[in-house]
Amino acid sequence: MQAAGASAIEKTVPLLGFVQAVKEGYFNSSGFPIGDGWKEIAFLQLEDEHAYALEISDRSMEPVYHDGTLILVSPAASVRRGDRVLIKLTDGKLMIKELKRRTAKTIELRSINSSHEHTLPVRDTLWIARILWASQ
Repeated sequence: MQAAGASAIEKTVPLLGFVQAVKEGYFNSSGFPIGDGWKEIAFLQLEDEHAYALEISDRSMEPVYHDGTLILVSPAASVRRGDRVLIKLTDGKLMIKELKRRTAKTIELRSINSSHEHTLPVRDTLWIARILWASQ
């Protein structure tokens, strides 16, 4: 509970639909948002100045993420085993997966909507950003 006269710290972050985010021109080479087309959404108590939000707009990631789910992503946050991550590949593909393991040469991922696992060479990955939060 807040003291009288105190206000929660509110920060706006860039917001984009996941389907739109797959297109070129919305991220720099490190996964930070760039370009036009981003809207804004307010978050309380957000301290990560690099965070942005994506809105899931289909059912392909159910049962974990549903149509309309907002995910808060940070390209600056450290990524650890077991984290859900947003990954941009050199072929332009954008994926949401769970990081199973990362070595110097490979990245092992687990699909969030099934038990399917796959391994990618590190050289095929442009960037990985951690998913900090999801609306449910």
